[in-house]
Amino acid sequence: MNKIEKLQNFLRPQEAVLIFSEPVRYYFTGYLTDSGVLAVTKNKAVFYTDFRYIEEAKAKIKDCEALKSNNFYSQINEFLKSLNITKAYTEPGRTTISQFSALRKALDKKIVLSKDKRVEAFINSLRAVKSEEEQRNIIKAQKLTDETFEYIIDKIVPGKTEKEIMLDMEFYIRKLGSEGVSFDFIVVSGKNTSLPHGKPTDKKIEKGDFVTMDFGAVVNGLRSDMTRTVAVGYASEEMKTVYETVLKAQTAALDILKPGLKCNVADKAARDIIEKAGYAGCFGHALGHSLGYEIHESPTLSPKCTDILKPGNAVTVEPGIYIENKFGVRIEDTVFITENGITDITKSPKELIIL
Repeated sequence: MNKIEKLQNFLRPQEAVLIFSEPVRYYFTGYLTDSGVLAVTKNKAVFYTDFRYIEEAKAKIKDCEALKSNNFYSQINEFLKSLNITKAYTEPGRTTISQFSALRKALDKKIVLSKDKRVEAFINSLRAVKSEEEQRNIIKAQKLTDETFEYIIDKIVPGKTEKEIMLDMEFYIRKLGSEGVSFDFIVVSGKNTSLPHGKPTDKKIEKGDFVTMDFGAVVNGLRSDMTRTVAVGYASEEMKTVYETVLKAQTAALDILKPGLKCNVADKAARDIIEKAGYAGCFGHALGHSLGYEIHESPTLSPKCTDILKPGNAVTVEPGIYIENKFGVRIEDTVFITENGITDITKSPKELIIL
C-alpha cells in the first residue's frame, strides 16, 4: 500500500484533504516542486501544478494523476463537487491564511472547510515512521555527512574563518553527491560556540578555540543531521570537563532509547546529568527532534513531549552546554528506533578531538 492509499483509507466518504505544503506534497508524491496542491479523497487523488512543472510531474508521480492548473482554487472546487465532497480538510499548522481564505472563497457553499487537526495528526503519524526505503536514504545522507567531517577536520587550522570552513564543507558534501544541504550549516568557534544556532562569521579560528559544526546532507529528499565539537591546539580543563559532561549526557539518553519510551523521559535522562554537573540553565533546547523530508519533524525529545517512541522513528540526540560569552559544546547523533532498541547511524568519532 502506497502513502496516498494509506491516507485514503483514513478518510471517510465525502471527505477530502488539500495539501499545499511543499514537504508534505513531496512525502506523498515523491516529486519536489515549489508550486502545487495535492487533493486526496477516499477514492481519488489529483496533483495540480502549473505549466512550468507539469511535464516533469507527469513523468515522476506514479501514485496519483498530475494535472496542469491555471487556477488551483477553482479546479479544486470542481474536483470536489464532482465527487460530492461535503468536508475538506487542510493542514492547520501549515496552510497559510491567504491559502485558507482563497479556498473558502472558491469552494461551493455545500463544502465545509475544516480547521480540525484530525487529518493533519494522522499525516504526521504516517511521516513519523520511516519506511525501509526512507531509512536507507537517511543512512546514505548520513554517510556523506560522516565523510565530510572526516575531510574537514584536517582543514580546521588557526587563521581560517568560520565562513571558509562552512563553504568548504558545503562544496565537499555536494561534490560527494548530496542534493543540497540539510539546512544552513552551523560553523562557529571560540565564544561563538555558546550560540546554539550561531551563524558562520568572518571570525578567524584561534588556538584554544572550540569549533562546533552542525550539518547534514540530502539524498532523495531525506535529510541527515550531525553535530561535532572539536578543539584547536589545546583544550583547557574546563573545556574538557564540559565536553565529557555532554558526552556522558548523550550516552545516558542513547542507552535508554527504545520503543515505548516517552520522549520526555529521554530528555530528562540527559538533562539530569547536565544539571547535576552544575550546568543547570546551560542546556536550553530539546534533547532532539525527528527528521526526514524536513529537518525538524515530530515527535521531539523535549521536556514537554509525551509522545511514545515507535519502531521506525528517526530522531536526533543532541545535548549541549552553552556558557554565555565563553564557549559551548554540542554532540549530535541520528538514530533509528528499532523493535528492540536503537540503531545509531552516525559513525563519526565522539571522543574529544584536539587538532
